[in-house]
Amino acid sequence: MSIKVSLHHLTHYRFDRPVQIHPHSIRLRPAPHARAAIHSYSLKISPEHFLNWQQDPAGNFLARLVFPERSWELKIQVDMVVELRTINPFDFFLEPEANRYPFPYPADLEDDLSIYLRSDVTEPELLAWVQHIKKDIIRPELSTVDMLVAINQFVARRVSYIIRMEPGIQSCTETIDRGQGSCRDSAFLLMHILRHLGLASRFCSGYLIQLKADETPRKGPAGPEEDFTDLHAWTEVYLPGAGWIGLDATSGLLTGEGHIPLFAAAEPSRAAPVTGSTGICQSDLHFEMKIERIAESPRTTRPYSDSVFQRFQRIVPAVDRKLKELDLRLTMGGEPTFVSDEDLDGPEWNYQAMAPGGDKKKRDFAQRLRKRLVQNLALPAPLFLSGQGKWYPGEPLPRWAYFAHWRLDGEPLSALYSESLERKPATAGQAKELLESLANRLGLDRAFVQPLHEDPLEALRGQANLPEGARRIKDLESFEALERNRLLMLLEKDLAEPSAFVLPLAFDPQKSRWTSSLWKNRRSHLFLLPGDSPAGLRLPLSSLGDGFRSVYMEDPTEQSTRLPDPEHLIARDGNYTLKDDEGRWPLRVALVVEIREETLKIFLPPPSSTVSHLSLIAHLEKCLSESPARYEWEGHPPPAHPALTHFSITPDPGVIEANLQPSESLQEAADLTRKLYEAARAEGLITQKFLMDGRPAATGGGNHITLGARSTLESPFLRFPALLPALLVYWQKHPSLSYLFSGLFIGPTSQAPRVDEARMDTLYDLELALIELYKREDEKCPPYLIDRLLRNHLTDLTGNTHRAEFCIDKMYDPASLGGRRGLLELRGFEMPPHWKMSAVQQALIGAILCFVREKPPEPRLVRWGLDLRDRFMLPHYVREDLQRVLDDLKLEGFDFTMEMFEPFFEFRFPLYGETLYPGIRLELRMALEPWNVLGEEAHTGGTSRAVDSATERMQVILEGDAAGRYQVACNGALVPLRRHQNIQVAGIRFKAWNPASTLHPHIKPHNPLVFSVFDTYNERYVTGCTYHVSHPGGRAYDTLPVNALEAESRRISRFQAGEFGSSHGPAPKPVANPEFPCTLDLRLAIQSDREFSGP
Repeated sequence: MSIKVSLHHLTHYRFDRPVQIHPHSIRLRPAPHARAAIHSYSLKISPEHFLNWQQDPAGNFLARLVFPERSWELKIQVDMVVELRTINPFDFFLEPEANRYPFPYPADLEDDLSIYLRSDVTEPELLAWVQHIKKDIIRPELSTVDMLVAINQFVARRVSYIIRMEPGIQSCTETIDRGQGSCRDSAFLLMHILRHLGLASRFCSGYLIQLKADETPRKGPAGPEEDFTDLHAWTEVYLPGAGWIGLDATSGLLTGEGHIPLFAAAEPSRAAPVTGSTGICQSDLHFEMKIERIAESPRTTRPYSDSVFQRFQRIVPAVDRKLKELDLRLTMGGEPTFVSDEDLDGPEWNYQAMAPGGDKKKRDFAQRLRKRLVQNLALPAPLFLSGQGKWYPGEPLPRWAYFAHWRLDGEPLSALYSESLERKPATAGQAKELLESLANRLGLDRAFVQPLHEDPLEALRGQANLPEGARRIKDLESFEALERNRLLMLLEKDLAEPSAFVLPLAFDPQKSRWTSSLWKNRRSHLFLLPGDSPAGLRLPLSSLGDGFRSVYMEDPTEQSTRLPDPEHLIARDGNYTLKDDEGRWPLRVALVVEIREETLKIFLPPPSSTVSHLSLIAHLEKCLSESPARYEWEGHPPPAHPALTHFSITPDPGVIEANLQPSESLQEAADLTRKLYEAARAEGLITQKFLMDGRPAATGGGNHITLGARSTLESPFLRFPALLPALLVYWQKHPSLSYLFSGLFIGPTSQAPRVDEARMDTLYDLELALIELYKREDEKCPPYLIDRLLRNHLTDLTGNTHRAEFCIDKMYDPASLGGRRGLLELRGFEMPPHWKMSAVQQALIGAILCFVREKPPEPRLVRWGLDLRDRFMLPHYVREDLQRVLDDLKLEGFDFTMEMFEPFFEFRFPLYGETLYPGIRLELRMALEPWNVLGEEAHTGGTSRAVDSATERMQVILEGDAAGRYQVACNGALVPLRRHQNIQVAGIRFKAWNPASTLHPHIKPHNPLVFSVFDTYNERYVTGCTYHVSHPGGRAYDTLPVNALEAESRRISRFQAGEFGSSHGPAPKPVANPEFPCTLDLRLAIQSDREFSGP
């Protein structure tokens, strides 16, 4: 993400008399090896003068000035526009012989470098430092680059930076003795240290540009508080294979994009910015330097300017008012996902939900995030509970989930919340005491409290099955390692002692009392199932027999909208004794208490109703108030209720997922999202990852948005049967809504495919269902009808109802009480990197709902066909389609502008590069490419299906060719540009790499892509660029980029402006492809046995 800045530098001398100004040399023009792009440069001198530009033997620019007349002043003013794009200062290679120090310079360079190797400074203090560096810093195992970094940081640590206004440079002895110096002092010292080590080095003066960070870093220095620039000095060392490499001894860093070199010389005196003299006089000096940002592309840390976001904030209340006016009663929740900012390469942050070695870290992150978010939201005494999450095939254990529940009426849900963190470790016997105390409070016989034991027969069987010889746990497969660890823990226990205690428990609403049962089996004790999960998940239910007592389950559509006051929750109801239990089938729901990690783990049973569940918790807290033991809630959380809400933190493959509570307004949703992002960042969780080549990939876990209402029957989709069909039709007519906010993995086999992806025949049948629901708008429509009519259409290729762009699993499933929530889940949204972008998404959805409610589109779906895989893979057409959406919303009074969605385009379609030629501009930008899931392949332990990510796509734009004079070729093939006003657009589809499993293994990767602009008037190639799929120098990255800056530097390194081969050659050849008229498919254009060598 580039930032253009204007730099202004003024040096103004005022004299007390008109004086003769002798010839001056000005060294204030960026040197040829400056790595930042200098878009404009101006040097203004006063008084009248003669100017001659020169270049010294090293290629530095020098302005020689001669002043013919006397003058009262001398004014030197520099103005330039600099484009700052992230540069990786380590992006260089060394010759093999220079990879380790010491190394000799090539013989043909010795004469050229001799001036940079000579050091006349032999002060004892300097030589002592050199000896210390040779002895303690330079080690054989260090590479040359690591050694230079260590020396640079050593100088930076030992010499504190000060602003020193005295002219000249301190001697090395002065700098060492004082332990402080200006930038030029540190650069001079480092230069001579390197020369004494036999490394060619030189002094470099230049500008240093430092910009204020968008966000204060969680670790490390915060950087400047304001944008800043000043004259600076550093050292450059010559390394064979890399050339001159800058070392900034002031900061201890290598020089980057903010270092603008002006003059590099063997001695500091030859690099002074201004040299010259005047006649005898008195003078005053005025010095001025300032920097101003003039153009910024949106970036993930600052997606919007203040003015743009303020305009957006005025839209949010308008949408909220309209939603209220239409009586939609809409609530909006979400499922944002996060990754760690430290271990981006770990399996738990890439493809596993719970990695054997990293699950504990992930749990710690989740618990800290839950605690931090509760603090940020200032929740009233919430209930913290850890429960079981989802369990997918192939995972050894169910996933965990950390919940925070609270009441919306402000009453405390957990009376002991504040003191639960300050209790003492639990001891043996307290688990049984707690359940017996609870039984007394509920009017139950104490005999219902029974011990649970680990099964000794299972321990013996496991021990007998151990193989001969010792094997390390870490060398085993994950399933075997877990099993071995569990067995080792089991053998260390006293199996005669109970592991937990159980109290079968259920509420009988007919008699308004708690009931229990005595569990009996054929063995003398109750034995837990083998495993290391909580005891509440390992109850021996199968040993109790086939018969069981039914338990009342509350229908969520029949719930009261209010909850009883806390004191009414602990009112005691009737008694239940062993005699009452005689002859009855056993209960299969139970409360379990065990001691783990010196803590009472209280496993709550499945709830029959919200009130009974909260009542049980209230009774338990009364019992816990009489005990000092530390405790934690586990098991089943309270069921959904209009007066109760919660959020949860769960693991998902590669991410941590936050399932947020629903918000009743867009403003509330935006505030909640902001607080969540802030809490996550404070705990070391971030919202984006990058692929190895630097392309943005968000977190990879999505940001699903759920729409509904406080209670099921209040859901706008159930009260207005045509609302969901109208939203579905509008979404299908505007592919930009599917593709702009999605992740990298799109298409028919993705996790959120569109209804018309790969199942074209479903549109006809879906239209029939939509027409029926439109008819029901003015009639009484049973809520289950929406589920029955749409369920089998909103699926993926395999019929999975959850993996769909519009998921109605929790709308109103007549076969499941848990599926009657009145919720629509929009699953096509990827995680935005900034909370402001998420707020814009939420407001856009709310505005579209208002629009389709007032002006429902006709229930006719567009047959896009292959257009979805042609035009709408390119950002230009996505932008055009989104503009039509925004035009519709303007009719409702919602003044969304394209500026509010620019960050999404920059994030989803990053710029690869551009090249300029008089009158035209050629731009390359990332485009979309659906990744196919391939056929099943057998491997150890089962089968799998690989994702073919070998093919990529980019967009080409030619701007400014109004007369149609130019054509663009890619690897010799004509790019099928289509004109749209002043620009021409096309897509390039190419094979980027050759994975083991791919659709076309016979086609070689198309690397590099050479773009050439052909002038049809002169029949020659005039300009172009080259895009490399991988690093052009052959650098093979083995870790993911740590942040957006490193990712940008990797992308930049693969683009070379102006590199297009020969100017002569045949005109580009057209490639006929009527199915994809907007796209040049290089897999078709270039056969696998032909390599491209340029035009």
